Amino acid sequence: MEDAVTIESMELGELQTNCYVIAENHSRKAVVIDPAADGDRIAQMVQERGWTLEKILLTHGHYDHIGGLNTLRMQTGVEVWIHQADAEMLVDAVKNLSLFVGSGYTSREADGFLIEGAMITIGSAEMEILHTPGHTQGSVSFLGSGFVVVGDTLFRGSIGRTDFPESSSEVLIDSIRQKLLILPGETKVYPGHGPQTTIDEERRGNPFLVGTQSYI
Repeated sequence: MEDAVTIESMELGELQTNCYVIAENHSRKAVVIDPAADGDRIAQMVQERGWTLEKILLTHGHYDHIGGLNTLRMQTGVEVWIHQADAEMLVDAVKNLSLFVGSGYTSREADGFLIEGAMITIGSAEMEILHTPGHTQGSVSFLGSGFVVVGDTLFRGSIGRTDFPESSSEVLIDSIRQKLLILPGETKVYPGHGPQTTIDEERRGNPFLVGTQSYI
């Protein structure tokens, strides 16, 4: 159940990226999704809550989602996981787009790869990995009980950008239709930027998606 976990969000970095910390309430074990900036602030919040951080998970490899990774990794020593198709973004400032804004940010290689259909365990809670490419080739979403963390695949009333190298609007729309819009309408959607929404809200009102889902 969703109330078995606590989901904390933090808007971080120049692009106000949503970083999520998800903790299982009984074990107090936690994961961080997309440490966008201020890794020390994320680490402090986890410590203040009395949570034990187990993994850092990345929805994709763009710089505005990994800017706090080095600091958080150094302070906590936990493993970093990303989809293999985005793995080179961690070590390549061109591919993660940071070079184009002047920072040239890179990190060490990932410790593990996120695979479609595999489960992330947080204490007694689980999240399923959904491969949702389009914004990047290795974009993933994390499906828990009653919620899904979608990165830059889907936003409230919008969808992820596809004007980047290796992006595809057709692939993105297909990912949303095949992996996200099939979820129960009440499923809460936690995007990479902006406010949360629900699957039903996006089925009915997202101008990029209305008319694409024949099963509604």
